[in-house]
Amino acid sequence: MNSQDKKSVLILGGTGVFGKRLVKHLAQAGGFELIVTSRSEAKAMSLANEIGIAFPQTKITGIALEREENLFETLQALQPFIVVDCSGPFQTASYDTARAVLASGVHLIDLADARDYLKNFGFELNDLAIKNNVAGLTGASSTPALSACIAQHVTKTWQRVDSLDYCITPGGKSEVGQSVIEAILTYVGKQVPVWREGKIDTTTGWADVQHVNVPGLGLRRVAAAETLDAELLGPKHAVSSHVTFSAGLESKPEQWGIETIALLRKLKLFPDPMFLAPALTWCRKLTRITTSDRGGMLLQAKGLDKDGKFVHHEWSLLARQDHGPNVPVLAAAALVRKLLNGEVKPGARLAYEALTLSEITAETQPYDMSINESCRFREQSIYEQKLGRAAFDELPASLKRFHSDNGEPVWSGRADVETGRGPIAKLITKLFGFPAGGTQVPVVVTVDRKLDHKGKRSEHWIRNFAGKRFSSILKTGDDGRFTEQFGPFVFEIDLVVQGQTIKMPLTGWRLGPIPLPLFLAPQSKTLEFEDDQKRFNFDVRLTLPVIGLLAHYKGWLEPQTASTKI
Repeated sequence: MNSQDKKSVLILGGTGVFGKRLVKHLAQAGGFELIVTSRSEAKAMSLANEIGIAFPQTKITGIALEREENLFETLQALQPFIVVDCSGPFQTASYDTARAVLASGVHLIDLADARDYLKNFGFELNDLAIKNNVAGLTGASSTPALSACIAQHVTKTWQRVDSLDYCITPGGKSEVGQSVIEAILTYVGKQVPVWREGKIDTTTGWADVQHVNVPGLGLRRVAAAETLDAELLGPKHAVSSHVTFSAGLESKPEQWGIETIALLRKLKLFPDPMFLAPALTWCRKLTRITTSDRGGMLLQAKGLDKDGKFVHHEWSLLARQDHGPNVPVLAAAALVRKLLNGEVKPGARLAYEALTLSEITAETQPYDMSINESCRFREQSIYEQKLGRAAFDELPASLKRFHSDNGEPVWSGRADVETGRGPIAKLITKLFGFPAGGTQVPVVVTVDRKLDHKGKRSEHWIRNFAGKRFSSILKTGDDGRFTEQFGPFVFEIDLVVQGQTIKMPLTGWRLGPIPLPLFLAPQSKTLEFEDDQKRFNFDVRLTLPVIGLLAHYKGWLEPQTASTKI
């Protein structure tokens, strides 16, 4: 007899957006009973009847359940083998439900993605789970279960992980319940964790915005979301530079609306936005009209492969025909199978610890989903490409290390900073984000190396002077010109090696595609060299005609090494 026979799986929140998707998914397998719960008995019975007709091989019943009142008693009466909690939002949930399930001697799986709930789950519940010889598995959703398994799959043989950048962007026609909107509103405009410069840091939820090219979807606008991934995957994989997790809405009015709320809340010009949840949920009925049924998930991972070669690896999932909302239940479905077959050890922990990526992706079979992976390797850095191999090889060791493709992505040191005194100079330096003046200012420089699908190299430099960050993008164009871009301004730069020093004279500039007169350009005196302690040194002096000094910063850097993988 199959090990799944005569065992039942009870779904909390079974009539919600994700609950009903999981019920339908599990019903296709058969071999066990499904119990659908809802506050409304009529809704639970209606869904059970609808799915039961479509999949007669599975017995499905629907019941009313008020977990705050009679969960423990209901579990004692029904004696399910597994409870899957698909309700939410978990951002405001306690562990009362989990305790009641585990205390009943029942296995628990939940779809939580709330950072605080996940962080303390094992600490609070592991002893109870072991005492009752059951498993409590949290986070069985797109994050952190799927995201953690993707990272493990992609980087398992790598020598070094430089960065992990995730994004999720659902199709606009996908159904979104009010609990999902409420979960987003709990952290919009508030500080959320990111892994940056090789350590935990924060950014503003839904205010830290970028554009990402998602395979099969094109360019999507995404913003920082609150997840556990930064705190989990940063130390787990000893990520040298950064871990980010972003989310985006296909509907531009929806995306811009959430971003506006985030900005106003960040500036303390907007109250707690939770009261908007019903209105925003209703508005989706209108915004869905102009959107598609296609969504996706993307990981861009960069680092050194097993041979020490720089690699830019992309893993992406594309969902069509409004099948995207099934992605968050795939990990839970895989765990149901493993628990029914006795393949999961007792104890309370994060769900990814009991899963592999192949076990999750096997659950995509019934859906119109495709998974793609691509690896791109860089043989030369943009500096080596511009200077030529011979000249590059003659550089001092610290300069070669800083500018090579396999060099560490994060460097730290000290700098002296001088800024212009006039009002115009101060305004310009503020607009460009240049640092304030000071001596022996702590400085961290992050070099994010990229290689796009067309083989074009670029580097995103982020300079952090005592918490004040400004950035630029360096690349070599199709015409061979070496450029550095600050916002809309693009500066054409020559790279000249004189002895053991790199000089970077300015040869032209433009505003977007519009060339600007060279005599009006900022005068840049930029040097890179090695000091007697074998450290990378920089000396950058920027002036403007008539205005005079804008900024002058000089100092040294050494590679910042990440901690060992855990």
